Amino acid sequence: MIGRLKVLAKNTLAIPLVRRVFEGGNRAILTVVGSHRLPATAYSLPAFLTFNREQFAVLAGRRAYYRRLSTSRNTHVELRRNIHRLEKGMSMQPRRPVFAVDYIAETVDFYRVAVTEGPKGRLIDPIELLWAREVLTEYFDVIAPGDPVVDRARDRFAAVPKPEGETNGIPMRPYPQRDIKPSDITFEQLLALAKQRRSVRWFEHRPVPRELLDQALQVARESPTACNRLPYEFLIFDDPELVKKVASIPFGTAGYSHQIPAIVVVKGNLDSYFSPRDRHAIYIDSSLATMGFLYALETLGLSSSVINWPDFEPLEMKMARALGLQPHERVICLIAVGYADRDALVASSPKKSLDVLRRFNVAK
Repeated sequence: MIGRLKVLAKNTLAIPLVRRVFEGGNRAILTVVGSHRLPATAYSLPAFLTFNREQFAVLAGRRAYYRRLSTSRNTHVELRRNIHRLEKGMSMQPRRPVFAVDYIAETVDFYRVAVTEGPKGRLIDPIELLWAREVLTEYFDVIAPGDPVVDRARDRFAAVPKPEGETNGIPMRPYPQRDIKPSDITFEQLLALAKQRRSVRWFEHRPVPRELLDQALQVARESPTACNRLPYEFLIFDDPELVKKVASIPFGTAGYSHQIPAIVVVKGNLDSYFSPRDRHAIYIDSSLATMGFLYALETLGLSSSVINWPDFEPLEMKMARALGLQPHERVICLIAVGYADRDALVASSPKKSLDVLRRFNVAK
């Protein structure tokens, strides 16, 4: 017994030394490779696996984007992007008499494919088609005849059958900002909600109603997103066995994953982009939607905890197998959801002061 204690003490004393050697070596290497892009490139060659999954995901997403342009789908991100571009063009002050000449023909083609080659027996988003129809109609109304490119696109648009469905009061064309009905929410109320939301990891043993999750998602989808693509999905698990399986994969759920009532995997879709320049949009747009989702849960009496998802190859492989993810589908984060155990403790987690977080007019 004494011998074991000596070995343990020796190993314990060695840990700080090993840590100092490791940190010193890292500092020396990073001083060189972190100083310029050339040594950084050389360093990345033998360590390419660190970023290889993201590189592959971006290329696989671009491949899927182009392969799907003429296929049946329930949403068309290329159409959504171009329709949003038209809306921005119509909203410019002053508005140019003719604009979008370089992409209006392409947009009409995207619209025709969406209307005439929709998926058979599958859900297609009717709002997407109605929105495209209304914006294109408005565009051709405000652009006077005379430009040959626009006129040809106008004729092709007129030949496309009108999609079925009703707008149900949803604005489908650009409208004055003054038409937006102000909410009754005050700053104090919003701040109180932000302070109320804390990461809760211990929950009551009762199921989470799906209708409440759907209500929270109504708020999430109103978050801003680049060109209105909404390049994400919320994969919700409320079956106890599946929750246990998915919740046990991340590092951050150790010790409490066994009692999570529902877990959400926020997944970004890189097949929404034709260019690698937009590869980070899935993380930005998904995070914006996630925050709206978390606040909405609080108003519905539900608590949550965001579970960090590191870019760590063994976990990536395990999650991809568990969820059947395609190479271009990337996990953004996970969210544990449930009714809080009121007697359980939550971390205080004080935030940084504004003087640390904020600087004005910083320029070189």
